[in-house]
Amino acid sequence: MLNIIYENENFVALNKPAGVNFDWALSFRADLIPVHRLDKDTSGVILFAKNQKYADYLKNLFQTRQIKKIYYALVVGSVKQNSGTIEFSIGRSKRTPLKRISVGKKTGKVREAETYYEVEKRFSDFTLLKVEPKTGRTHQIRSHFSAIHHPVACDWLYGGKNIKCPAGLTRHFLHASSIEFEGLRLEADLPLDLKKTLDMLK
Repeated sequence: MLNIIYENENFVALNKPAGVNFDWALSFRADLIPVHRLDKDTSGVILFAKNQKYADYLKNLFQTRQIKKIYYALVVGSVKQNSGTIEFSIGRSKRTPLKRISVGKKTGKVREAETYYEVEKRFSDFTLLKVEPKTGRTHQIRSHFSAIHHPVACDWLYGGKNIKCPAGLTRHFLHASSIEFEGLRLEADLPLDLKKTLDMLK
């Protein structure tokens, strides 16, 4: 069963649950064409085109930064600045090819990346952030916050040696809250597991 946020003749916006790959929806509907990705354990808004012409159009909007994406991320530690921008280029890790790193030895194509953030709430060991990736690199948010020593909570790939995970949370705390383009804003509320985590931290 798909959780449809919005649908018209050209595309559909779905609320992706955590624990499934970005293309899980294709097993429910053969007419959908993926146009961007969310990591397996990231929940939230994801778009699928319904014809190739609109798929190409949406991909171009993403590539030319005409689509605004907002995420919520719980990161480890206390982020000192109330807002900021991270601008580290990202490439594939030479040591761990699955990872995309902002610092260290990179291999393959290294691309510029920019992530803006604002602090939403501070807890004793974590900070809740509203995050806007200006570029769309693989693992961008996870890589950038790991690079400034505030990895996403429960991120087993980017958390380093001192992974911190609030009790009861079984996946990284990253949620694609909204996508906005052409005057249309599509939103997905925080899922229950992330809401419970925040309630517990209070």
